[in-house]
Amino acid sequence: MDLEQWWTDVTPGTREWLAANSGSALTPEVVADISRAGGLIAAESWWMGERGADGVFLSPEAEQWIGRRAS
Repeated sequence: MDLEQWWTDVTPGTREWLAANSGSALTPEVVADISRAGGLIAAESWWMGERGADGVFLSPEAEQWIGRRAS
């Protein structure tokens, strides 16, 4: 599911966290909420960024999209 689709289904707290923590690794709670809302973290979606020892990140494009929505 695309970011535009799951964005409205995550909790307001998750949306607030994503807007306030641009560039940060996603917390387990945020990952769980995105997954619950239909966002497949394991998928190769445009909104998924780096994955590694430091965690899971959104792509720069997703961060920009969220920033525009949050402002």
